[in-house]
Amino acid sequence: MASVAAFGPGPLAARLATLIDPFPGARVAVAFSGGGDSLALLAALAALARRRRGLAVRALHIDHGLDPASRDWVRRCRALARAQGVPIVVRRVKVSMSGGESLEAAAREARYTALARLLTPGECLLTAHHLEDQAGTVLLQLLRGAGIAGLAAMPDDAPLGQGRLLRPLLDVPRAALRDYARRRRLEWIDDPMNADTRFDRVYLQREVLPGVLGRWPGAARALARSARHAAEAQRLLEELAAADLAAAADGADLAVAVLRRLGPARRRNVVRHWIAQRGARLPDTRRLAEICGPLLAARADAQPFVAWAGGGVRRVAGRRLVWQATPAVAAPATDGVAWRWREQPIMELPGARGRLEMRADEHGELDLAVLPDELSVRSRHGGEALRPRRGGPTRTVKRLLQAARIAPVERAALPLVHAGARLVAVADRWVDASIQADASSAARGRIVWHRATRGARRGDADLVT
Repeated sequence: MASVAAFGPGPLAARLATLIDPFPGARVAVAFSGGGDSLALLAALAALARRRRGLAVRALHIDHGLDPASRDWVRRCRALARAQGVPIVVRRVKVSMSGGESLEAAAREARYTALARLLTPGECLLTAHHLEDQAGTVLLQLLRGAGIAGLAAMPDDAPLGQGRLLRPLLDVPRAALRDYARRRRLEWIDDPMNADTRFDRVYLQREVLPGVLGRWPGAARALARSARHAAEAQRLLEELAAADLAAAADGADLAVAVLRRLGPARRRNVVRHWIAQRGARLPDTRRLAEICGPLLAARADAQPFVAWAGGGVRRVAGRRLVWQATPAVAAPATDGVAWRWREQPIMELPGARGRLEMRADEHGELDLAVLPDELSVRSRHGGEALRPRRGGPTRTVKRLLQAARIAPVERAALPLVHAGARLVAVADRWVDASIQADASSAARGRIVWHRATRGARRGDADLVT
């Protein structure tokens, strides 16, 4: 059995300090199912909050309504959270499947969509995914024939809604979490779906991993280590793709002559990156090979086209690859509107998009001293990018929005804040590293986007206790 020292408030605080800056001056929410893993995480966080000022903790429970006992689970989750002195929010969702999607995938999509909507600006959502979860994810991706991005499995830090999704326990064995819960006499909920081996992930966790670990006790850590290697390789591929894209870009299109000079692997890498920037579903292996092979090699007067769900690529004039997607209804444009924020802290956005406010805040993420006096606010046109974390990679806005599961209707309305030609903020969601505050910043603030008022959503209910 894992020792108690492997998990507890102390080790958890040390790990969170590497993911959250500042810590403990942070607002965190736990994705709380009521199971043993999430209860152990919630209890450890609650203990931390009692010891350290500035750490605010709450629990978020998603009721999928897939089991007749789910209402009872809601009541028990409320009681468990209260016992830890933590407020809890419950969101009921409807799980609907489409296009051959599995129940497991549909429930996960509904859950994360709901969690993203519940996060407040800058709040961190913590999940209790542990070492064996990560190992199982790597195995599942291998069985699906995933590439490097898939084999990177679950990242420990990703954007979600208006905040971040953190998985601080990916190196912690499940036994350590359960040991912590048992020693504190915590009584958790056992969801029958977690024992239903019809689901691929459950089958791997219950039928496959125990046998693997019985033969190779260090396999879970080895698989998690492979995921970290894959994540590093994926970052390098993205950097190479960005460099190749800069060379091959012909406006919003790709120059065929430049692509032909690249080797097959680099060609596929840059085309995949180019498509991903548009927030579109990536083509399967066969269609990607068609784009990077026969489509490029076709005769000069041809206009070959490769299509898949969500879009397609056409070669035109013998020299350019052009992206084609199903036209969407465009939101009213907001282009190049000047914002002298020191004179006018609140700016009304055209097109009924609400207001932008520059708000002084001693804990804000902006360094107001380095922010130009005049900014401009524009609509999205595609290809915009910024660096959301110091020392991190440049990320396109489309990739950030995709990862954060932002609804398409909100993506179209997002105001982008520029300093000259440089993108410095995406509404109140992401800020470029060049204007981020640090310990030496004397004047700090934040951008707040007051969205236009819309009618209340139907079908979802929040219950706060």
